[in-house]
Amino acid sequence: MRILIAEDDPISCRVLESTLKKWGYEVEVTRDGQEAWEKLQAPDAPRLAVVDWMMPGLAGPDVCKNVRAMPGGEYFYMLLLTAKGTKENIVEGLDAGADDYIIKPFDPRELKVRIRCGQRIVDLQSELIKARDELKIQATHDALTGVLNRAAIFEVLQREQARSIRKGLPLTVIMADLDHFKAVNDTHGHGAGDIVLKEATRRMSEHIRKYDTLGRYGGEEFLMVLPDGDGEVGMGQAERICRCIAEKPFDIGNQKIPVTLSMGLASSDVFGLDDINELVKLADQALYQAKETGRNKAVAASPEPACQV
Repeated sequence: MRILIAEDDPISCRVLESTLKKWGYEVEVTRDGQEAWEKLQAPDAPRLAVVDWMMPGLAGPDVCKNVRAMPGGEYFYMLLLTAKGTKENIVEGLDAGADDYIIKPFDPRELKVRIRCGQRIVDLQSELIKARDELKIQATHDALTGVLNRAAIFEVLQREQARSIRKGLPLTVIMADLDHFKAVNDTHGHGAGDIVLKEATRRMSEHIRKYDTLGRYGGEEFLMVLPDGDGEVGMGQAERICRCIAEKPFDIGNQKIPVTLSMGLASSDVFGLDDINELVKLADQALYQAKETGRNKAVAASPEPACQV
């Protein structure tokens, strides 16, 4: 574990540094409060700091106050090193945001116990953040394919709708459906169907723009959100994805099977952005048209009879 020391007294700093290193910690040393505050703002800052109360630049309690005001989820454990041992001073330091304190000159045994306590809290907080992030992923992502689930992709769509209206930019949605997917499950089993879904998702993800978003709409159906993309951009995207699915058979273990994809798209430059649900409905109707006219193609919704490729 890395520990930041902020101590302007050379002798105290050297003793503290050598003691912590002897216990196996990585140590970063700063000589004043301002430098310590700058270090703690770095993306890879140590999560535990031993900060002297009286320092040039910023005093220890001021460093603690600044740290507690920082945005973000990571927690910094602040151990205040002080010669001020009265109850009032201790209350003042803890009220400023310090987690703990130790009186100078420090007892190495006491310091070791307090550092270990801080390490346990930092480790526990890291585990809680990891668990929270994992729960968030589970709540917003499809368990099989790893892309956004239906609720999450609609949140993205609503956000991009607001952005498109605000900036006056086009937005395209694409509905995609694997052709004859029921036959894959019936012939080869649901395990093979899962393999096909995951591989199709991987290929689609590799052929969308980095700022496009792919989500699983349900079953073998997917929804793509293309911000800053008009109908021409959307059709080009759909053509590429159709080709990437069809050009190479899917390996399901002991055999390879051909898979194709049908797609329908609707763009705000044709239909506007007043009703996102209507835009999705139009893309779904265009998808149905693609299915009805041969599959393995993309069809764009249009006020005129549907155009297809």
